[in-house]
Amino acid sequence: MDHSKLPEIKQSLPNFDVASSMTSGQLRKHESEHARQPFQGNKRRRLTRTDINFCLDFLLLIIFVALCTCSVIVDFVFPIGTHADGWSLWSQGYASWSRIRFWLLATLAAAILVHVMLHWSWVCGVVASRFGKKGKSVALQDDPSRTLWGVGLLILLINVVGTIIAAAVLSIHPPSIEP
Repeated sequence: MDHSKLPEIKQSLPNFDVASSMTSGQLRKHESEHARQPFQGNKRRRLTRTDINFCLDFLLLIIFVALCTCSVIVDFVFPIGTHADGWSLWSQGYASWSRIRFWLLATLAAAILVHVMLHWSWVCGVVASRFGKKGKSVALQDDPSRTLWGVGLLILLINVVGTIIAAAVLSIHPPSIEP
């Protein structure tokens, strides 16, 4: 390519330079906004709230599918209860599969809790719009009372579950031994 004709070609093109149509103040602002920065290699972008929600929802799906699979294995593949003693699947016995199912359930519950925490403003907004007093304005998104309601609800749920577990522990009976 003949580079000697570049200046002629450049002059014949219309001027699309952004700077030519700007005032000096606009030009300084434009230059500061678009200042050249040194090359930083593969700069990673920050995770957005949408990215976090997507990853959490995908994790919830994976845990849910694993829990369903493990539950089917424990309830339908192994023999019932004490008849499963000595049986194994992929080097794991009935008790191991039951523990795996419990920890999958606990992990799912923790992930659901995080999911609700990330959407707490939305939950409070829906509750306020559905059950709030008519004509009253909806509380601000940053309202600290929303956090208190969330913590109170969590404490209430933990107490209800704890009460049910305590009642189960106190009510269980060993098998009767018949001579």
